[in-house]
Amino acid sequence: MKRQTLIALSAAVILAGCGGSTTNQNGQQTSVSTVQQDNAPSQPSNYADPLPRQLDNGKIKAAADKLFADADTMQNVTLQSVMILKGGKVVYQHWANGGDPNTPHVMHSVSKSFCATAVGMAVDEGKIKVTDKLVDFFPDKLPSKLTPNLKAITIKDLLTMNCGHETEVQIERNGGKPADWVEAFLAHPVTKKPGTWYCYNSMGTYMLSAIVQKVSGEKVLDYLMPRLFEPLGIEKPKWEESPQHVNCGGWGLYLKTEDMAKFGQLFLQKGVWKGKQLVSEAWVNEASKYQVPSVPAGTRPDEIEKKGLTTDNCAWLLGYGYQMWRCPENSYRADGARGQYIIVCPDKDAVIAVTADSPDLQKELSNVYKYLFPVL
Repeated sequence: MKRQTLIALSAAVILAGCGGSTTNQNGQQTSVSTVQQDNAPSQPSNYADPLPRQLDNGKIKAAADKLFADADTMQNVTLQSVMILKGGKVVYQHWANGGDPNTPHVMHSVSKSFCATAVGMAVDEGKIKVTDKLVDFFPDKLPSKLTPNLKAITIKDLLTMNCGHETEVQIERNGGKPADWVEAFLAHPVTKKPGTWYCYNSMGTYMLSAIVQKVSGEKVLDYLMPRLFEPLGIEKPKWEESPQHVNCGGWGLYLKTEDMAKFGQLFLQKGVWKGKQLVSEAWVNEASKYQVPSVPAGTRPDEIEKKGLTTDNCAWLLGYGYQMWRCPENSYRADGARGQYIIVCPDKDAVIAVTADSPDLQKELSNVYKYLFPVL
């Protein structure tokens, strides 16, 4: 029986999975290569290279404790961990509601920021340019008819969710045979001129993963191990794959809260870690700055007014970089379904890492801004 499975993100459901061969929330087949802890001086035990601690017992702790206390009274908001860095040191850490400092948590679309960093490293190494055309990487997977819009898609268009799609890519499978995800993406109608229309598109990030694998000969996970994960002291994580054995890129990565905080600190330090430039400052600047106007997943740019969305009630209207969202007060974030966030605050010299299981993302994020931004 023919079955269609939605791969890209919608406003309400974002792809997820678990170890081994698994089916995510949207039915897509992928594979993958509780403790409570308060602001005590102890450190998570399984980190070979933990971040330094200087735990706060003043206003930061009070504000973060209030964040947790209020979340416990709210419907559709369940915080599982918060870690706050200030000046490169952990000043607050707390796990609850099944969160565990030593158990990797599904990142959902926070994965996108890691995939984009792999793209940045490949750019730094001269393997690719953001102006390179998508079709040039997959000549054997192109549809029989190439439209001008399809031929115009660049790596930058994929990074900024501006590839010209108006609808999310779907994967069709017949008789149980897995579809080729790259072929499905390239066959999808490109109805808008690339670079002119924002459409949140997880399969676009998958294409970035496929490009990195094509030019490096390694899956994104393996490519990032010596370049990112090992230098940051992050144990090799799980990252789901397509049937073609390409890491999903836009979803499916699993990390611990401290791993997330380290990634945020790397960006805060303009790509430098322990004196070594892991990713160029130029890339960090480009990835984190406002590149294009943005809308929430599942929303068209021409629906903003009809839906009554404003920058006051929607955190996804402040602009988009390279797989990162802009935030208030010159901050930016990696952002995943159910409330996974890495918020980098350059003007405050701070990083906030959050894991959660919250259907109401706006409420969770608004409370993070309300309680934590004033005290940092």
